[in-house]
Amino acid sequence: QVQLAESGGGLVQPGGSLRLSCAATGGTFSSYAMGWFRQVPGKERERVAVVNWSGLYTYYADSVKGRFTISRNNTENMVYLQMDGLKPEDTAVYHCAADRQYYGFGGNGLDAWGQGTPVTVSS
Repeated sequence: QVQLAESGGGLVQPGGSLRLSCAATGGTFSSYAMGWFRQVPGKERERVAVVNWSGLYTYYADSVKGRFTISRNNTENMVYLQMDGLKPEDTAVYHCAADRQYYGFGGNGLDAWGQGTPVTVSS
């Protein structure tokens, strides 16, 4: 089974930028659609962005569309989330995830879930 490890989170000011990285080991990376979720205590988990196995198709939550960009490198087994124009509402723990299905990503159980990297947007 694929294992996922996120990095790149931290404390940034409103309007700033961060790039999150997710390294995948094990499994066959290109067999999976990849995505990012974010969680805040007491709130529902939010699906932020998804990219299909080849990078041809992407999905973004309305709350981040135009500000975040998901990408992948299948040679290096890496997934990235470029976050620009960050807002305090973006503060959360961001988790990388893998699912063999792109359509309905995560709806029937994820194949892998990373430990998460915290992002705090504050002055």
